[in-house]
Amino acid sequence: MNGVTIRPMMGWPVGLVIAVAMAGFAIAGVVVYVRRRESSDETLTACIRRTLLPLLIAAMALTPSIVTTTTSRAVNTTDVVVAVDVTGSMGVDDARYGSQETMPRIAAARKAVEGLTGMYPNSSFAALRFGAAGTLDVPLTPDTLAIRSWADTLTVEPTSVSAGSKLDAPLDQLLVQLKAMRENRPDDAIVLYMITDGEQTASGARRTFSSLRQYLDDAFTIGVGSKQGGKIPVATDNPSGGTPSAKSDDAGPWVNDPSTGKPGISMMNPDNLHAIADEMNGTSVIMDASHTITNATSAKRSTRWRLSQTPKQRERVSPVIWPLAIGTTLLLAWEAGAWLAMSRRMI
Repeated sequence: MNGVTIRPMMGWPVGLVIAVAMAGFAIAGVVVYVRRRESSDETLTACIRRTLLPLLIAAMALTPSIVTTTTSRAVNTTDVVVAVDVTGSMGVDDARYGSQETMPRIAAARKAVEGLTGMYPNSSFAALRFGAAGTLDVPLTPDTLAIRSWADTLTVEPTSVSAGSKLDAPLDQLLVQLKAMRENRPDDAIVLYMITDGEQTASGARRTFSSLRQYLDDAFTIGVGSKQGGKIPVATDNPSGGTPSAKSDDAGPWVNDPSTGKPGISMMNPDNLHAIADEMNGTSVIMDASHTITNATSAKRSTRWRLSQTPKQRERVSPVIWPLAIGTTLLLAWEAGAWLAMSRRMI
């Protein structure tokens, strides 16, 4: 469905001011011509030309545009699955992401997810978080804005519900989702990104991720944090009913190590990250001062596209000012020529 609308390119306040001013100049020009036509050498043609010029500029300031709505779009056949660790240790303020500035690990994870949406434009994404258990928050969708919004809301789980770090917590959910994706889209390239500090504190042996191999074209474990580690801030439920928040100032409070009664130290475990990546036939990349998510771009992403139908209409606005710009240029050239001819007659 197509339509015509007005969308000032400089915003409504500025666009309206310019349009009103130009319309005022056009009216003033006509009034002056009518009042002085007996004593002035201005012709009717010159008056029309000088009236049209500000009116065209006013129209360009208001920016007439064509609105196109559609329910289809070309989508790259790469499906990116993002799994983010939200256990309490992700609140430790020791992560670096492309600079020497430290930040909480969960903040580095947010930056990584946002970077992924730019690395795989027009692809489909699914997002899940894992702490005490794995939870699919965003089913597979080509809507990158939904993924970015999800990343903005990521926080560590409350300390009161934490059961320690279990790296295999997302495994069951990943198996279900990846199997369904492979069955529904057998020709797609599926890439998994698991963002975590690699710490395993829960009792019991970790299950292997090798069962995911059959569904994946590529996989990455993305490490956030440092080997030196840091104290784990207590994450509390937001009393207003929002997302949990973690205090990371030097005063604490901190999560205590039950064996010592003192604040526990959480350290990133690159060995676990490498092991999980190896089980998935993938790659492990550690985020630090010189590495960001762009260092983990998959070489196996698809180069093919398909037409996707969605129930939500998308609106695209295309400014159409080039005819007005051409008209303005011609009128200015005409005005300059008329002025030059008159100047020569007066010499």
